[in-house]
Amino acid sequence: MKAVVLNCTLKASPEPSNTGALAGVVVDRLEKLGVDVTAFRLADLDIPPGVATDLGDGDDWPRIHDAILDAEILVVASPTWVGRPSSLAQRALERMDAMISETDDRGRPVAFDRVAGVVVTGNEDGAHHVISELCGGMMDIGFTIPAQAWTYWHLGPGPGPDYLDSDQGREWSHSTGHTMASNLVAVAAALAAAPIPAPPSS
Repeated sequence: MKAVVLNCTLKASPEPSNTGALAGVVVDRLEKLGVDVTAFRLADLDIPPGVATDLGDGDDWPRIHDAILDAEILVVASPTWVGRPSSLAQRALERMDAMISETDDRGRPVAFDRVAGVVVTGNEDGAHHVISELCGGMMDIGFTIPAQAWTYWHLGPGPGPDYLDSDQGREWSHSTGHTMASNLVAVAAALAAAPIPAPPSS
């Protein structure tokens, strides 16, 4: 089984990423469950705005698209900014919009039988809103969202320490991340055994 993680931090490498660090907890558990994980840090790539799979020379999205289609699991990891997903998380959803009209050899949307989950960090409230926006978008595209396929970390409204600077709340976030990984693998295996049928023709 394979998974793709999209780290939608606004920070380019080598700057430390709180979002990447919490996503790493989920990655570690996925790997312990036998999943081969590939991670992309979108801030390090050239991903132009748009709603097409390939926008031509220099566009890094096509290789991410191919990796998603080669995997059974997608994790979108985003910081919370002004109570919403990062602009790069929104851009990823917009680029994945093209997948709605892409079909497999059985006439199904290519996201069918793939599961998705969300990781969120931030020092302000809004994590559940970010989870809802990202999960809603991925369901529209065709992904299946398992029960409790998310984890987050924040210390409430207003300024405060970052995930990498504080141990507070980590135990809960890590436990929830482990559950997330287990549920993603379980539902991906169930869909492999009993695929979603093609949409009715009428």
